[in-house]
Amino acid sequence: MLTKRAVTLNFWNRVGANARRRRLFRDGDSILLAVSGGPDSVAMLDFFAGQARTHRLELFICHINHKLRGRLADADAAFVKRLGAGYGLETVILSADVKKLAKKHGYSTEHAARNARYALLGRTALRKGCRLVATAHHSDDHAETVLLNLLRGTEPKGLLGIPERRPLCGKGKARVELIRPLLAVSRREIEEYLQANSLPSRKDHTNEDEYYTRNWIRRTLLPLMLKKQPRLREHLEELSAKLAPLLPRGPHAA
Repeated sequence: MLTKRAVTLNFWNRVGANARRRRLFRDGDSILLAVSGGPDSVAMLDFFAGQARTHRLELFICHINHKLRGRLADADAAFVKRLGAGYGLETVILSADVKKLAKKHGYSTEHAARNARYALLGRTALRKGCRLVATAHHSDDHAETVLLNLLRGTEPKGLLGIPERRPLCGKGKARVELIRPLLAVSRREIEEYLQANSLPSRKDHTNEDEYYTRNWIRRTLLPLMLKKQPRLREHLEELSAKLAPLLPRGPHAA
């Protein structure tokens, strides 16, 4: 069994090496961290908190309550507030009535939540003077997105999956970019990191409902495929990387 130090260094090295290779952030950056309170975002927060002094990073936390899970969502927000206080970081708690927005615009709940989330993150980053917004998508999320697009029927650009970096909002000096530093690691590696460092997190039980296709892919299809091909995540990442120079993502990239 690996020690806490070994697990932590391996995680930091993998995420950090990929960030340097992709030039996701630089010394002195101000970064708004999108923290839901789930395992992925807690691991991302802990990583950046560990890098802040060395790289002179100015960090802020933003949590968005989608008003979809009642008291559980309120408890998530309170958890993130306490988490931010523990790290000594300013934490902004925002909310969006996703059901109302979905009905108003004729969107699915998932689409409405995504639009509201990125709009609020972008505005908050501009207000705080952050050049970057970081979300905690990881390599399993990328694989799930590619498979989901294939199942739905997709144009070639659907095989690009989740970009590690893309414009979010603003122009010129006020331009804000979205980065996904955890795409270099898997869900399993994130869980091992949390366990090794005794980091608490919240669990969203709606992610277990296989009525939703993405959840079925996450819980059933992807594990079966990984049994046959353990490097499936890497293969899908390589495919997306090869296609990226050939296919424009368009204004509605992930």
